Amino acid sequence: MLEHTKKPRTEVSFCGSPEDIEKLVRYAQELGVVDTTDSIPWRDAFPEVSDQEMPGYVLAGARGKEDMSQHELARRTGIPQRHISEMENGKRTIGKSTAMKLAEVLNVDYRVFL
Repeated sequence: MLEHTKKPRTEVSFCGSPEDIEKLVRYAQELGVVDTTDSIPWRDAFPEVSDQEMPGYVLAGARGKEDMSQHELARRTGIPQRHISEMENGKRTIGKSTAMKLAEVLNVDYRVFL
C-alpha cells in the first residue's frame, strides 16, 4: 500500500555510455538510493497486518477512495454506522451479505472484504 506523501515521487533516467551509467548507479547505491522497480509482496511490506485485520483496512481504504464518511456509507447501505466502525477496527467480521452491500456502494468486488 502506498502512503500519502507531501512530495511527489521522483523518477530518474540516465543517458550516456554504459560505463558512465554503471558509475552513476554505483554512486547512487553508495548514497543509499533504493531501486524501487522491483516490487515485493505486500505481506512482506506489512507483516504486522493480520488476516483478521485485513478486511477492515480494505473497507477503510475503499471508503476513503470513494471519499465517503462512515455516516454516508451507513446511510447508503443500511448498515449502522457503529457496525461499520467496528468492521474497520477489526471488532466485527464482514459476512457475505454485508460485503455485497458494501461492494455495491464502494464500487469494488465483494470478495475483497472476505
